Amino acid sequence: MSEKTSRLRVAVLGAGAIGCYLGGRLADTCEVTLIGRPRVITTLREQGLRVTPLGEQARQVAEDHLRLSTTPSATQGADVVLVCVKSTDTATAATELAPHLSPDTVVISFQNGLHNPDILREHLAGQPVLTGMVPFNVAVPEPGHYVQGTSGRLMVGYSPKAEAFEDAALRAGLEIELREDMDEIQRGKLLVNMNNAVNALSGLPLREQLGQRAYRQVVALCMDEGAAVFAAARLKAARISAVPASLMARSLRLPDRAFSLVAGRTLRVDPRATSSMADDFALGRPTEIDQLQGEIVRLGEQHGVPTPVCRKIVELVRESEAAGPKPPHWSGPALLAAVTEGDGDEG
Repeated sequence: MSEKTSRLRVAVLGAGAIGCYLGGRLADTCEVTLIGRPRVITTLREQGLRVTPLGEQARQVAEDHLRLSTTPSATQGADVVLVCVKSTDTATAATELAPHLSPDTVVISFQNGLHNPDILREHLAGQPVLTGMVPFNVAVPEPGHYVQGTSGRLMVGYSPKAEAFEDAALRAGLEIELREDMDEIQRGKLLVNMNNAVNALSGLPLREQLGQRAYRQVVALCMDEGAAVFAAARLKAARISAVPASLMARSLRLPDRAFSLVAGRTLRVDPRATSSMADDFALGRPTEIDQLQGEIVRLGEQHGVPTPVCRKIVELVRESEAAGPKPPHWSGPALLAAVTEGDGDEG
């Protein structure tokens, strides 16, 4: 069998920042099809695709290594489909995918939130659907250029059906690990993702925002509420980084100088990186706040755990969504005061 015909066929549904970056990296070892909005696909056709791994030089992806499309029918014949659409679009994406998948096509959800794999399984009955987790941010400094902004390895639910994808990803230079505890991994990622909304509300790059204690205190408060909710629900959250979530929340509260010393050992952030929600704000798109702080609020209501900080963050994000593509930015002290309403000793 020739090298070309033996290459794994991977389709990426939802060619946004994460989808384009993963597709661009995988193009070294796979036949990749990127399926996205006309605006994105037109840019890729006109300017090509560049990807920059963390700490490395930009790489131009060869045009003949990619297929580009705006329709889910382009998943026809794929061995693996990576679903990278926003959580609000998961059910629609599954319905559009269903007619085009072979029975043995593996679907991997690389999405935020806790429930997307279940939604995909519900709409793709009998299809192999695996849970995936992307630990890093991807910045888009210019159209067609996707830069890995933070460190971490991909994680995918363990299955023999995932081994071919794991092999292709490793050969492409992507760090990846197959795990049997993806429910716990998703909860751990949700706690880390508490910074997503805070970064968006700040209007700052991640590195600059994380360098300011008041913003970090807000994130720590959200993580505390998330941990309390999971404990009440008897749900375990796995560690997804070198630092456990409990210690991460404590380190976030450190003074700036001490935090920079601690974080410097474990966190590498591209100076251009922002959160995916910040990108949503900039484009005037609905956010995934219901799948982030909103998920903590819902679980808190179910288990009698108060979540006032997460509830306030949801409210502020909703206000920013309503404000359009240029919402007001919050300073760290102002945001901390808003979520604590002047109570406690977080200031």
